[in-house]
Amino acid sequence: MAKLLGRSTYIFDRPPVIRSFAAAGGGKEGEGPLGERFDLLSPDNLYGADSWEQAEMKMQRLALKTALNKGGLRKGDLNILFAGDLLNQCTGSSYGLRPFMAPYLGVYGACSTMAETLLLASVFVDGGLAKAAGASTSSHFCSAERQYRYPLEYGSLRPPTAQWTATAAGAVILTAEGDCPRIEVRHACAGIIEDPGVKDANNMGAAMAPAAACLLRRYFRESATAPQDYSRIFTGDLGTVGSALLYQLLARDRLDISGMHDDCGLLLFDRARQDVHAGGSGAGCSAAVLCCHILPEMLAGRYEDVLFIATGALLSPTMVQQGESIPGIAHLVHFHLARSGKEGA
Repeated sequence: MAKLLGRSTYIFDRPPVIRSFAAAGGGKEGEGPLGERFDLLSPDNLYGADSWEQAEMKMQRLALKTALNKGGLRKGDLNILFAGDLLNQCTGSSYGLRPFMAPYLGVYGACSTMAETLLLASVFVDGGLAKAAGASTSSHFCSAERQYRYPLEYGSLRPPTAQWTATAAGAVILTAEGDCPRIEVRHACAGIIEDPGVKDANNMGAAMAPAAACLLRRYFRESATAPQDYSRIFTGDLGTVGSALLYQLLARDRLDISGMHDDCGLLLFDRARQDVHAGGSGAGCSAAVLCCHILPEMLAGRYEDVLFIATGALLSPTMVQQGESIPGIAHLVHFHLARSGKEGA
């Protein structure tokens, strides 16, 4: 069973194992630095559907189906499925994943959703409540723009601090056991809502960075570890603005992660070539980067211990229009590459 360290860091006695994973993306993602690593791509972003929302539903469905197939599992093998997206009522997940007929718990954490679903799935597997658990997340540039800002037809200009919502989905299957080498979930840490008072919906990096800094400080303290104990630290999706602010905030506690840090929003796209301004964002951004880059790099032996910290701006268009600020959240998962079955938690 998981043990509590401090306020909200969990160490798993029986570390859940990443059985399989898959990433789906759109045309812009396919043209980016990680394009060749996606399992599925749709050049027109529609995936053969009739609307952007239906395309996101299909994209998340295909990502989960592919992950199950890669793990040699059927949809009936899932004991629990945690999934979420950016749309109202988690449309991409609740509508898109209907065919799986799996016990389903919808999750909303904005762009932090992938880490949140992984945290919850890990708790279920470690606690013996599930032999196989799914964690799935998606976002779509066109559906998100229509909901949070303006329809694409409006042609609004984006300031330099703005980030590009990824048309992408990621799905991970966790099981109680697995062959070596295998990726285990060793720790997880639930974040606290931080509100730095940012009111600009086009500057989400600044809204999310304090939550990431707070989470990292607390995790290092509660787990009795330090940045140098990890091969790599990935955030998502702070972009250029949020990443720079994160370094400044951590420097106050003499924590320096700059030499081992990457941001999913800066890995998914080529900023110089693809005009994404401050980088990528969206719940599907960190989910896709996790499934097409981070986990494959671990299995290739390039990273042994990785911190995956998905960050989210808990943005409500209604509240922003009423003059409210934008709260931020971040959640953390610690992955470990186990090379032999004798390794313990």
